[in-house]
Formats: sequence, C-alpha cells, structure tokens
Amino acid sequence: MAILERDDDGAVAHLVMNTPETLNALSDDMIAALDEAFEALESDARIRAVVLSGAGKAFCAGHNLREMAAARQSQDKGAAAFADLFDRCSAMMMRLQRMPQPVIAQVHGIAAAAGCQLVAACDLAVAAEDTRFGVNGVNIGLFCSTPMVALSRNIPRKQAFEMLTTGDFIDAPRAVELGLVNRAVASQTLSDETTALATQIAGKLGAAVRIGKRAFYDQLQMPLDQAYAFTRDVMVENLADDDTAEGIEAFIAKRAPNWDQR
Repeated sequence: MAILERDDDGAVAHLVMNTPETLNALSDDMIAALDEAFEALESDARIRAVVLSGAGKAFCAGHNLREMAAARQSQDKGAAAFADLFDRCSAMMMRLQRMPQPVIAQVHGIAAAAGCQLVAACDLAVAAEDTRFGVNGVNIGLFCSTPMVALSRNIPRKQAFEMLTTGDFIDAPRAVELGLVNRAVASQTLSDETTALATQIAGKLGAAVRIGKRAFYDQLQMPLDQAYAFTRDVMVENLADDDTAEGIEAFIAKRAPNWDQR
C-alpha cells in the first residue's frame, strides 16, 4: 500500500498521507512522496483543486523523530543530514504555493510541529472541531524554527510566539479565530464539507484561479504601490482570456458561462 494515495474525483484530486502507524509523520519517504505528487499536479491541467488529508487518528504529527534520532548517531553526518532534511521539507512546503491549484488541508486529530507547518503552508484549511494544533517541539528541547516560518505568516506574531515558546496546543475554533484554519466543522461532516469547498473552487474558471493564486502570493511580498501596479497587469492579463470575456458576457445576459475550462 502506498504511503501517499491519490484519488481524483472530477477536477478535484484527493491526496491521503497513509502511514497511520506513525500518525503520518513527515519521514524522508513521506516528504519525497508529497513533493513528487505536488510536482505531478503542477502540470495536470485536469485538476483545479487539491485536498490533502491523513489516514488514521491524525492529520500529521510532524517530522519522524525516530529517523532524526538515528541520523544524530552519526556525528560526522548528523548535521548535514538534518540540514538536508529541512531543505527538502522546506522545498516541499514552498511547492504548495507554486502549484496553480488551490490546496486545502483536511485536518483531524492533531497537526503538530511540521504537521502544523503543513497546514499553514496549504492555501486553505478545514478542520474537525476536536482537532489540536501545536508547534510543540520546545517541549522536547527543539524549537520549531522551520514550522515557525509558515505559522508566523498565517497568524499574529504574539500568538505564534506563544505557541512556539509554550508548546501548548490550540483547538480548531481557536485556530479559526487566529487565521490558521478557514472553518471548524463537525468530525462527521469534515470530508463532505472539505470536498464541497474544493468542488466549489474547481467549478470556477481554472485560468482565472491559476492567475489569481500566483498573483496573491507574489503581491504579498511587495510594497503597496508596487502591488497595485503588479496586480493591474495581472487583471489585464486575465481580461485577455477568451473565457473571461465569455464570463462577463454571460453575467450581463444572466446565463451560465460556457467555459472551455482550460
């Protein structure tokens, strides 16, 4: 059985991390499998939204500490192995934002340390109400420095720093309040509600969403005046699309658009 399973339902791809015995920890193999799957999706024009979930009792418990402990036993390779691990994990996380499709984390159980980072790296997140989120490495003497990057770009800095320094978990409703999660829903409806959100997004004009996602992240890095100039050009690019013209004409005529769905 694959450690990462993919099941496509129309224009929505469902990725399931499938190592429940380790709470879907981000082992070397899992990081590689996720990166490979994300890379394949980047060029898959049929898919317009992605749902990422975990099998078993939890979404993701973070890095595989057994693998990390084994790497540390080799004093001449330990530091290099750790640097390589974090480089590969960071590259996988950053690929999520480069993908043209919105990626929705479907979260249950716990999302801890790098697992919380994975939620923060996704474009959207829907969580079961009893899910717990934490960057709790400090509890074992390892500050969650790389998870901090994604977390601090999702929630206010003082709340992020509190989570990082106390190691305390927050629940899903609190994660919604802070902006880490879009919605907290009943456990029994988690899959249905996440799929409904993905299906809604997949029903939009794919070209527009691809352009918009790229522009969303690019403009965040710019000063205000540059962001407006940049997004002006993005709007012009979007308006040049024939399907966008069809969408405008359909709105004026009060009918459904007849999109090519590229």
